[in-house]
Order: sequence, then structure tokens, then C-alpha cells
Amino acid sequence: MSTARVAVPPSPSADAAVPLPLLRDHDFLRYVAARGLSLVGTITTLIALPVLVYRLSGSASLTALVTALEAAPYLLFGLLAGAFGDRWNRRVTMVRADLLGAALLASVPVAHWLDVLTVPHILAVAFLGPTLAVFFDGAAFGALPTLVGRGRVAQANSYVWTVQNLAEIVVPSLVGLALAFAHPATLLTLDALSFAASALLLAGIARPLQDDTRVRKPLSLRGIGEDIGEGLGYLWRHPGIRTMTIVGFTQCVAGGGFVSLMVVWSDRQLDIGTEGLRFGIVYGSWAIGSIVASLSLPRLLRGTTPARVTLVALPFSAALGVLTPIWTDWRLGALSLLVWSVFYTTVVINSISYRQEVTPEHLLGRVNTAGRMLSWGVGWTGGAFLAGALASTLGVQATMFACTAASFVGVLVAWTSPLARARQLAVE
Repeated sequence: MSTARVAVPPSPSADAAVPLPLLRDHDFLRYVAARGLSLVGTITTLIALPVLVYRLSGSASLTALVTALEAAPYLLFGLLAGAFGDRWNRRVTMVRADLLGAALLASVPVAHWLDVLTVPHILAVAFLGPTLAVFFDGAAFGALPTLVGRGRVAQANSYVWTVQNLAEIVVPSLVGLALAFAHPATLLTLDALSFAASALLLAGIARPLQDDTRVRKPLSLRGIGEDIGEGLGYLWRHPGIRTMTIVGFTQCVAGGGFVSLMVVWSDRQLDIGTEGLRFGIVYGSWAIGSIVASLSLPRLLRGTTPARVTLVALPFSAALGVLTPIWTDWRLGALSLLVWSVFYTTVVINSISYRQEVTPEHLLGRVNTAGRMLSWGVGWTGGAFLAGALASTLGVQATMFACTAASFVGVLVAWTSPLARARQLAVE
């Protein structure tokens, strides 16, 4: 039987139980606030950790390694986290992951204050923090469709990404300024506090975040293996999800390679150093483009299909990804990043929302973490490792070209795939 069109039964606790508009739904607002708060700290960490390693080592390869380690946990644990995410209580899983993340991140400023902070310590945090986030995502991917209802997933993701991207506009500039006065390790205190606040908000959500009527198999190694196989099988058999996952992989190779060298690019090519207002503006420009994309996507989907959105946005994303490393003027670099972000983020949010809409409730964690593992875990990690390996021989600009060119492979795949038959892949 063809899987091109998949009719999905509504979540038993979602559409019927949540009549309020999303912006008046207190449980959804708690969810959004939790994600926004934790992102404030996460952005700080994503900027502070590479800067911290670069200042301690002066090495472009070690700086790129931070980005690779941040994505590697999805490669290693994504499938396992998805299987557990469909078995465990999703709210409890997210709260515990937040609390453990807060304790882990707090270890960096403490080690700095005790004068025992080392590069291996930073690299360990860069790996273990995202490891906890993988298990958080395994629960969160299933929690959102259950909370808001499948028919409102794209709208809900739009609100979540808008709040997150507003933080990405403000926070990088503040972090860039703060780095002129405070040590990068000290700034990680903010991330620890944000994770603790996120845990409190998520604990206050009243509605269930999973189908409590679903029978769960006894926990065993064989059962977990079967769960993982079931999720991977659905991802591969569904033509829309499969193609968008391959596209996501190529996009993440480009993004991972670029971002892993972004601190070095800002310092050596844009000549703006690793602190100050200009540094913050360059980092924040990506967030502005993401806001445009997140606010526009629900409107786009009212008049077209997820497949058509990907087919149109992807070639622009690929072209702008290759164009961005050309610039040496920081203003042009920031503008190019902004426009690239519009198309890149449109493809990303569209793909995530589509997977959440068409995947059955009992597979939400497995299919979505598998998709993210293959794109973020394999693609982003691979792009970052590739950038680190090539940077010392090819130079920063040539390495960025090599990595961002991977997006054109995604364009070729998309336009020769079932996505080209867009009407057959409309979400029902």
C-alpha cells in the first residue's frame, strides 16, 4: 500500500481538549516560555564555548571540534532517545533533562572560579550537554503535537521558533558586548539558570503530553531494538519524510561546516574580533532571517503544500550558503547571513512540522529523533568535523565553500524525488 498519503488519527487529548487559541492556552504558553528561556542560555553557551576554547588554545581545529561535539550526541544516541521518548513520561523526561543540564553547565564557571578549567573540561561539557538535550528532544517532539493537536503543529512551531529567534536577535549582541567585560566561562551561569527555570515551567503544564491510553510493551533490549526498527522503517517508507530527511542532511552539512568556523571567520575574514557589538550583530543576523521564516511559513502553507515550500526554498538556501563566505565586509556578511537564514530556516521548520503532522502518535519520538539524528547528528557533525579537518590546509574561506556546496546535492535529490509530485504529499 502506498505511503505517499498518510491519514493520521487525531491525538486523543489534543484537538478536542484544547479549544482555546494557542496564545490563550496557558499550557502552551508555559511550553513556549520554557523553550525560550532555555534557548537564552543555550545561545550564550553556543557562543561562549567556541570563544572560550579559541582563547585558551588559539586553534581553529579545536574551535570547530566544539561545534562537532555539540551535534555528535544525536549521531550516537538519537535512535535510543526516540525509543525511550515514546515509552517514558514525556514531561518527566524533559524536566529531568533540564535539571541535569543546569548542573552540568554550572560546572564550567565553578571550575573557572577555582582556576582549574581546562580545554578537555569544556569539550566534555560541549558533548554531555547536548547528550541530555537529545533525550529532551525525544520527549519534546512527541509532546508538542499532543499538546496542541496535529492541525496546529505548524502554527505552534511558528510561535516557538519566533520566540526563540527573538532571543537569537537580542542575546548574541548582549553576549558579544558582555564578552568585553566578563569571562566566557562566567556567562555560562546564565545557561544553568535558564535550564532550571525551564524545568519549573514544564513541570507546571497540566495536560498530558502523551497518549496515556496506549499500551506500552515491557522494557527490554529486544523491545527497544524493535521500537527503533519500527521508527526507522516508517521514516524510510514514507516518501515525503524520507526525502525531507535527506534534504535536511545536506543542509546540515552546509550549516555545520559554516557555523563551526564562524568565530574564526568573524575574526580573520570579517576582522571584527570575537567580542563587541559588530560580533553580536553578525551572530544576530541569522536570527532575524529565522523570524521572517517562522512567521511566514504558516501563511505559506495555507496556499500550498510542504513539498512545494521545500522545492522553492531549497535552491535559494543553497545559493546563498555558497555566497556568504565570499564577503570580507562585516555588514555584507551579516546581510548575506540574514537572507540565507530566511530560506534555510523555512526548509528546516517546514520539514520538522511535516514530520510531526504525518507521524502516528506512538512513533512521534522515534521518527522525529531519527530524522534529526540523520540530519543534525550525521550531517551537522560531519560538516563540522570536515571543516575542522580542512581548515588548516585549505583555509577558512575555501573550507566554507566546500561545506556549503553540499546543499546543492539536496536540491538535486529534492527535485528528482517524490517531492516533485507535491500534490501527492499534501498533509491530510
